Amino acid sequence: MQGKTAIIKIPAKEMQELFVGILLKQGFTREKALQCAQVFTESSLDGIYTHGVNRFPRFVQYIKEGYVKPDAASTLENKLGGIEQWNGNLGPGILNAIHATENAIKLAQQQGIGCVALRNTNHWMRGGTYGWQAAKAGFVFIGWTNTIANMPAWGAKDAKLGNNPIVIALPYKDEAIVLDMAMSQYSYGALELSALKNESLAVYGGFDQEGKLTKDPSAILASDSPLPIGYWKGAGLSLLLDLLATILSGGLSTYELSKKEVEYGLSQVFIAIDISKLGSHSTIANMIETILNDYHQSIPMDKSKKIVYPGERVLQTRINNLANGIPVLKKVWEEISLL
Repeated sequence: MQGKTAIIKIPAKEMQELFVGILLKQGFTREKALQCAQVFTESSLDGIYTHGVNRFPRFVQYIKEGYVKPDAASTLENKLGGIEQWNGNLGPGILNAIHATENAIKLAQQQGIGCVALRNTNHWMRGGTYGWQAAKAGFVFIGWTNTIANMPAWGAKDAKLGNNPIVIALPYKDEAIVLDMAMSQYSYGALELSALKNESLAVYGGFDQEGKLTKDPSAILASDSPLPIGYWKGAGLSLLLDLLATILSGGLSTYELSKKEVEYGLSQVFIAIDISKLGSHSTIANMIETILNDYHQSIPMDKSKKIVYPGERVLQTRINNLANGIPVLKKVWEEISLL
């Protein structure tokens, strides 16, 4: 491929080392730089390029502009039973989210279920990271974040809702089943990548400036009107996720975040459930296997495609990218190399 859509393959080790070096120059300790670089690299390995390698330049930009504070760490503000409220102090969203997930797991070990609500934090990048983290440790995970207003309510012209991604995960064998999705049909990262590659979307992804449904990602970005999943249902779910994140964390809502010049100071929720404490724990593995076996027997409309559960395709992508290198837009890699 030529021009701005040219693809190059980067070994995971090389990518992570470059990320670490850049973050060290931005004032990160080596431990924090390595942790952030690892998450960006692993997201890219798993095929989530929009919130991995493609998102890294913006992360560095926000550090330089002071929205992300490399030396900040979250602090506990309130605790009641299995619920904790933390202040992210505008630290790196990845580090705050990893810490919040760890704390939710500790609470779940003590109480059966743990809920950590985090305010004043930054973009957590790939939300699925924390689903994998908890599920690989043997816990069910439910987590979500609010965002700036970037999606219209159903039937509205202007953006009042965030696309508020939610993650639901549970352990499965040595890996996990992980649902990671925004409330818009396509995340903004996916829209930006498709626009950069000059590709049309597979299904309608939003509205153009005339209010017509379109598969053109550039038109959707220009109108700031992505399509809510399930139409009015996704819009309603987005609103409730924002309300809950705001109430539980005591943080900023989508309405308040949207007054800022860029997206920072978000509110997030991390819930972990210790399924080893359930009376039915010994039968859970068989339950999951039975359900997935039936699910996999679905008759595909396109016989060349396999029906997969959330997170299943990630595993194969990870294997391929480890063996062959991570596909990166040449333009993006050149931009990162200059940071």
